[in-house]
Amino acid sequence: MGSSRTVAATVVGAVIGGLAGYMFFTERGRALRLSIEPTLDDLRRELVQFRATVQKAAGVANEGWEMLNDTLGSVGMHQPRRVASTHQTSPF
Repeated sequence: MGSSRTVAATVVGAVIGGLAGYMFFTERGRALRLSIEPTLDDLRRELVQFRATVQKAAGVANEGWEMLNDTLGSVGMHQPRRVASTHQTSPF
């Protein structure tokens, strides 16, 4: 099993090395890289905005839970508490 992993890692490394060589050392690779960069910049911006949106949504959800807990806590404060009496009998 270790031998197949070694072969797989070697193949993956060779493919990545070949792609890197093509992208950095050939004219067509450079042109492709330069045409991809604006798209990657747009994607990065979108991901940053998405992360900010998720963080805002999490903040709103957290505030909602806090308000719910506060509301339920204040309702519970107005109701009389039931304290077990020492004189209660066991149902068994």
